[in-house]
Parts: sequence; structure tokens; C-alpha cells
Amino acid sequence: MSICPAIKKLRPYQGGKPISELQRELGLDNIVKLASNENPLPTSNKVRLAIERATSEIGRYPDGNGFALKQAIGRHLSVPMGMITLGNGSNDLLELIARAYVCCASDEVIFSQYAFVVYPLITQALGATEVVTPAKEFGHDLAAMLAAITDNTQLIFIANPNNPTGTLLTDEALYLFLLKVPKSVIVVLDQAYVEYLDTDDNAINWLYEFDNLVITRTFSKAYGLAGLRVGYSICSVEIADYLNRIRQPFNVNHIAQSAAIAALSDKEFIVQSVHDNKNGLLQLAKGFDELGLSYIPSSANFITLAVSDTEAIYQQLLEKGFIVRPVEVPNHIRVTVGTKNENVALLNALKSLYE
Repeated sequence: MSICPAIKKLRPYQGGKPISELQRELGLDNIVKLASNENPLPTSNKVRLAIERATSEIGRYPDGNGFALKQAIGRHLSVPMGMITLGNGSNDLLELIARAYVCCASDEVIFSQYAFVVYPLITQALGATEVVTPAKEFGHDLAAMLAAITDNTQLIFIANPNNPTGTLLTDEALYLFLLKVPKSVIVVLDQAYVEYLDTDDNAINWLYEFDNLVITRTFSKAYGLAGLRVGYSICSVEIADYLNRIRQPFNVNHIAQSAAIAALSDKEFIVQSVHDNKNGLLQLAKGFDELGLSYIPSSANFITLAVSDTEAIYQQLLEKGFIVRPVEVPNHIRVTVGTKNENVALLNALKSLYE
């Protein structure tokens, strides 16, 4: 059998270790998972009720066009439904965009060092050419990304806030960047953590000025629907039309659509999520400071922490029942903000390792 050469070189995406897997491996009862940037709050009551109601229709296919969910997102963001494309998580949209605009091996995709690991995976899977610009203070160097653009550049990925480092570009810097990018190049602004920001949502307005801009967002983080996989993109009607041509017709299931609509309506849950996350970031940062540990200041729902030996610290934390995430930044691990008690327990575990 013949397999595409680009696929042979790929390494599968490795998510955070599941709790059940660690239980099987070490026989632990009390495990805290802080590896996948999930919302530590219990599921919203409105979402639970919506899921219960939706189960009566699971014998039928979902609405392939996601009309009600698009309508809810459109109202939430004040954008026309025609600008919205739904995905099985925002990763699904990232791949759809690349499939639509990256067509051959000479096509180039630009992304930053220490950016989301899915960007190189998508590029490699398509057999295209990846152009990785050096990170600047663990984040995107927009000047370097502009300098990397060639006649072969098709796509630029920018995560803001960035995963796995949590760094944040200012709206002014991003806007000036967009002004300088050729209109023939698609810029994907990956905003998976946008709900955690204190700033105004200016990026949506840019869509009316920049036809080459695509914004991707998700319900997996602040909305707490990681297990249901719901994401969406907002872009020009023309790009959205192309994305919907290649999108699988039932890529977001009925229960997920119903839950996402309910999640958008639960303002109190989002306010609580953002409030708790802000306090959790401060709690972890203070604890790391007291332990004398360096970290990258974060605008998301995680902190990337400098450690003496990534693999050793990761394994030692696993043995204590804490699942964190080794990342591509040398000698760093990423720690998701947990509940107040989970954060305290993690800090105590780290203290015992560094005493």
C-alpha cells in the first residue's frame, strides 16, 4: 500500500494524559488534571438542561447548517450568519482553512516558534512548506512574520493569546500587521482564549476592512464545552462559502449545538469563569514567585512554568497525581488554572519537589 510521503513524517497530536490512563498506570485515586486548558468549573446548569432536552432527538441527524447556533453566535457578535462557519472544535476550522488555501508543496504557511502545535501538523499533513519565524519573548514577532512573506505564502497562523506561552499581542500591533500583509495572503487569528481578555473585542470589526482575515474561536475553554467539541470561524461571506463547501455536513452534533446555544445565553457562567481564572492566575503566579520559579506571564487560562528538568518534573508530578503538560519550549511545562484548592495542592507538590 502507498501512503502520502507527508503523512509518514507526521507524529500524532498528543493531548493531555487522560485521568483514567494515569489511574490505570499508577493506581492513584486522587488525580488533578491541569494539562489541557479546560474550564475547572462544573458544567453550566443551562447547558446541562439543554443537553437533557436534546437527548430526545439523538436518533436524528443534526442540522447540517447549524442554523440556530449560527443565529445565536451572530446575535452574540453582531455579525451576519453568512460570515460564520461551524466546526468540530476550532481545530476543525484551522484544518478547513488550510485545505481551502494550501494546494501544493510550494505553498508556504507562516507561524511562530512556540505557537500552537496544530499549525505544523496541518501544514505537514498537506505536504506544504512550513515557515517558522523565531519567537520574540516567547511570543509572535510580527515584524519577522512580515519579512517571511514571499510570493508563495498562502496562509499565516497567529494565536492570540498564544498557546502554549500565554503571550498577548496588542490590538494596535495586530491591526498594523494586517495593514501590511498582502491581500492575497489569508491571516488566521486564532482566538481560543479571547473570552479571558479584559480588552474590547476589536478584531470582529476588522473583518469588514480585511477580506483576508479569518477569526477562529471555540466553546472549549471559557464556555466549558471541551468534551463536546464546538468551534466556529468568522470571516468574509466569500471565504465562509468556500469553507462550507469542504466542511463535513454534520461536523457538529446535535447535542453540541444545543449546548453551545445554551452556553452563549448563560452570562453568569462566563462572568464566573473569567473571574475565577483571573484569581487563579494571580494565585499561581504568587505561588511560583514564593518558590522562586520563573514563568511566562499569561493572558489565557494557563501559565507556562520554567523547570529544571521537564521530563523529571513532569514524571514526579504524575506520581503525586498531577497531570501537567510538557511543551515545545525547552525546560518548560504548561499548567492549566484549576480550582483554588487544586492550585494550592499543585503549589504544595512543586514545593516538595524543590525543597
